[in-house]
Amino acid sequence: MTVIGGALAAGCAAPGSDAPEAQPTNAATPSTAPGCGTEPITLKGYFETGFPLPKTLTEEFSKQYPNVKWDIREDQFAVITQNAPRVLADDPPDLMRLPQVSELVKDNLLKNMDGYAQAFGWDKWPASQLEQMRLAPGGKVRGEGSLYAMGLNFSMTGVFYNKKLAEKVGMSAPPATLAEFDDLLAKAKAAGVDPIAQFNGGATGGLAFPLQNLMAAYGPAGPINEWIYQKPGATIDTPTNLQAARHLEKWIKAGYFWKDVNAVDYATMMSRFIDGKGLFMFDGDWESGNLDKQMPGDAGFFLMPSAQEGGKLAAMSAPLTFGVGARAKNPDCAAFFLNWVATDDKARDIGVEVGGSHPMGPADAHMPDVKPGTVTESTLAAGAKIAEDNGAMDFIANATGAIYAKSWTPNLQKMVAGQQTPEGLLKSVQSDYQSQTGGN
Repeated sequence: MTVIGGALAAGCAAPGSDAPEAQPTNAATPSTAPGCGTEPITLKGYFETGFPLPKTLTEEFSKQYPNVKWDIREDQFAVITQNAPRVLADDPPDLMRLPQVSELVKDNLLKNMDGYAQAFGWDKWPASQLEQMRLAPGGKVRGEGSLYAMGLNFSMTGVFYNKKLAEKVGMSAPPATLAEFDDLLAKAKAAGVDPIAQFNGGATGGLAFPLQNLMAAYGPAGPINEWIYQKPGATIDTPTNLQAARHLEKWIKAGYFWKDVNAVDYATMMSRFIDGKGLFMFDGDWESGNLDKQMPGDAGFFLMPSAQEGGKLAAMSAPLTFGVGARAKNPDCAAFFLNWVATDDKARDIGVEVGGSHPMGPADAHMPDVKPGTVTESTLAAGAKIAEDNGAMDFIANATGAIYAKSWTPNLQKMVAGQQTPEGLLKSVQSDYQSQTGGN
């Protein structure tokens, strides 16, 4: 799942003529299980700032494998998204937080992971875990073909809420329908409670979170995934998505978001929500462990309700994606680390306790006990419900490498400012998408 950060760095140029040679479609299976050896080795990492899970995992890994040290660079996700092609071409890390893989694979910048999948047995895991990181031959269609990345866990988004504020507005249980949710937002506004804590500043349009939740409330997840996966003929400009965009505009005009939402970054949103300045917050389960520590017993979580009573639920649910550079110095050790994250008991404990999400890996793998009544318990249960309803979606920000910073974000910011309509939003994004995908 794409998680969000702060300001955008200058746009990067395309990889130069010294880009690596194309990776074969079927990467060879190593003759022996890859590992990190016993000699001193330093893995270069390029991670997302503000999220403790990756670094916590690297620290535990080095405790178990003392010969492995880490050289980690961190940036906001918008910076990583813009700079990924240049970094992977000019100074490739062994392990890198990725936006989406399509353009990077086309430019031969990511290592084909099929050989590692066979060597470690990843191809025996539930297929849905790896689907979003696969790319068909030709680098066009996602969701099938060779594997080019791996997840540190399987994240999911929904709606967090402040239990004390919920009691203040008479919310005794999570809303069962979109209409009930609207009613709670109106009650919060009338009671002087900030209805929704959300960010939308800089280069990362956080209103994409409630927008995609509304898309899922009005229509099925399938067509949204087809658009994200760049299926031929796919469009984001559909009747149900227009209903969702109009609903978001209604929330904006009703004053359900902070007046300065276009100046609020992700960290500020989290700080305000923890301080009690928002009843609801659209965000991901990677914050569950943090909220259990910062707001013990005072934070809850639910999945976005459907517009139809009894309707199926859907949510953005995707791996926290990391890849190995095609020209990385230590690809075997990086792949060994990724396998360790999914299979080591202590690593899986960290994935749940720090990351708040379900680890990748075999269906029968170790799972830690989770304290009853915690946010983490709620998010893990919600993940099981999404699996039951087949409602997992990738994030609309991941459709292309540039669609988030260059299209969703400015258009959502313009909508807040009253300079864009719901119809114009979808048409503009679809036009940008077609330009970025070569016409789709």
